Amino acid sequence: MNKRHITSLISQNFGKFASKEFPKWFQKIVNSSYVNLMGLDMSDFNEADTYKSLNALFTRRLQVVREFSPEKEMFISPCDSLISECGVLDEDYALQIKGMSYKAGELLGNNFSNEEKSIVTNGTFINFYLSPKDYHRYHIPTDLQVLKAVHIPGKFYPVNVPSLEKRINLFIENERVVMLCQTPAKKRFYMVLVSALNVGVMQVSFEPKIQTNASATEEQVYEFDNLFLEKGDDFGCFEMGSTIVILSQKEMLDLDVHAGDDVKFSQTIAKIK
Repeated sequence: MNKRHITSLISQNFGKFASKEFPKWFQKIVNSSYVNLMGLDMSDFNEADTYKSLNALFTRRLQVVREFSPEKEMFISPCDSLISECGVLDEDYALQIKGMSYKAGELLGNNFSNEEKSIVTNGTFINFYLSPKDYHRYHIPTDLQVLKAVHIPGKFYPVNVPSLEKRINLFIENERVVMLCQTPAKKRFYMVLVSALNVGVMQVSFEPKIQTNASATEEQVYEFDNLFLEKGDDFGCFEMGSTIVILSQKEMLDLDVHAGDDVKFSQTIAKIK
């Protein structure tokens, strides 16, 4: 059995600290210090001192309704984030960051067939980087059916821009959850949740059996017959900042964002062709 990487142990221990509920006076100091240090915008959320742990602050829920386009072809951002890279795959290659590519098939792991992987050949990719200051929950970008999810254990390297520029195949080395999705028009794409240092857990609300940053060392596969989710649905969160990668089939998405753009959940970022 493979030993767990040191980044996994660091992230797990940080997760224990973040989940601990300290006395109210001390928790208030912890929360306010984090808000000030990271520059959190709390205007859409409850006051920082109302959260009973740092993790509760990380995973805070919106207290306002964010409207989004009801038109079926409008594809919205699943999160608040920086678009670290986006564009068209070169055959099977997507960009981790400018000048550094990786094979999409390797990102998807060993439990998707060659036929399933081939749908993204010359398709579209979008990398969403959620920094520690961002809202950490993620949402469904368009009405869809989840066909399959695979949990791939791995490392917990940082996924900020400096780290992306230094470490080849960072997304492929890190722990991730890969979801194969299908729109009502039968177009397919992948959503990949990628871990990062200090991300104790990636929650996936529709499948509680998925336990990230745990003892598993082998890929775990979950298949679904009738799992339909609607645009805007909250389906989980990162317990700290991390990355989401979307890989779509060829000519499915007409992007309306560029690398370096800051986006918000509910914002239209592409049109489904």
